[in-house]
Amino acid sequence: MNNTTSPTVTSTAERPRAVLATVAVNHVTHDGFSESLPVLLPVWQVAFALSLTEAGLLNTAFVLAMALFQIPAGFLAERFGERIVMTAGTLVIGGAFVWLGNANGYLAIALALAVAGFGSATQHPLASALVARAFPMAGRRAALGIYNFSGDIGKVAFPVSLALLLTVGDWTRAVTVFGFVAIGVAIAMAILLAWTKAGGSHRNAEGKHAPPSGKGWGVTDRLGFSTLSTVFVIDTTVRSAFITLLPFLIVSKGIAVEEVGLFLSMLFIGGAVGKFACGILAERLGVVRTVLVTEVSTAVLIVATVFAPISASYVLFPLLGIALNGTSSALYGSVAEFTDPNRHARAFGLFYTLGIGIAAATPAIAGLAGDVMGLSTAIAISGALALVTLPLALMLRAPLAKASSLAMSVAAKTE
Repeated sequence: MNNTTSPTVTSTAERPRAVLATVAVNHVTHDGFSESLPVLLPVWQVAFALSLTEAGLLNTAFVLAMALFQIPAGFLAERFGERIVMTAGTLVIGGAFVWLGNANGYLAIALALAVAGFGSATQHPLASALVARAFPMAGRRAALGIYNFSGDIGKVAFPVSLALLLTVGDWTRAVTVFGFVAIGVAIAMAILLAWTKAGGSHRNAEGKHAPPSGKGWGVTDRLGFSTLSTVFVIDTTVRSAFITLLPFLIVSKGIAVEEVGLFLSMLFIGGAVGKFACGILAERLGVVRTVLVTEVSTAVLIVATVFAPISASYVLFPLLGIALNGTSSALYGSVAEFTDPNRHARAFGLFYTLGIGIAAATPAIAGLAGDVMGLSTAIAISGALALVTLPLALMLRAPLAKASSLAMSVAAKTE
């Protein structure tokens, strides 16, 4: 009996741009759903007489479930392929939002959001792995940057759409519509990824299922990966805390609950610009300098938002969105530089789980801080936390230089 194993053959996309476009639309949907939750929190607070802590726990239910399932999603993708797992995940989040539209109490809403979080867990790590695999090293950072930017289209479009739906009907109808949109996206994604032959299961030369080659989590530079992940943890925590509390700050300044989504859209529009602009900035200034600029700007602008009148939001919110979301464009593109290409799915899953998992409790903690210390103080503290990333960003210089040198060496050998 021959015990030798054939090299793993990963499903290769025939149309990389079509793969990128398909997962980008899925990203629009998932991020649009997650960023619609802050719009719903004040609505639920009024409808069910919730404290800030209880409202924050609803967001935590979604984020925690998403964090817990990202690594298992990576393992499932290695067995069944990204295509099946991502399609199933989008179907789940769609079904959960339809269920949410029929929820009639606090516990039912929390359970529906937890199920939606499990479905959403499939999106970031698996789509990132597909994009990283579909594009060669030279175009990978740009492709991942476009994919990252696409999520912010959803962050703008869905909260605005939700705000408009709330002006003509109640929240139950609005989230039900969202649920059916996700189900449609899932069906279209399954068809398109099959057409591009992307995201199929891993098979050996004989056509039999085989796990991808490589060891462990696929991390090739522990210092670089761990430092990058730590910056991501803090950056995600700051963003999550601020966005959880911001709707309540807007309402406290005299804006009607139904109009909160329109104000948040200004922040998300700035975020979309930030994802795009900071990707270009990272290419010119480097990852480290870009992170330093965005994090300092985030801290200053968050504090300014607390004390400025609501009329200043038209200027502050877009600028803050650029800084608040811009860091991630620099971070995401660097994950692949510290990981084995054959283990991208689980490596991205680990990266997102470390960041989002540790930050999952942030909405509830932010709500508790708002109840205990006051809204303005809690928001100002979240801004100050962004400054903790500065020394960590400086620690990334050596690992990034090493990865760049290694990539150039490999490219030279293949020419």
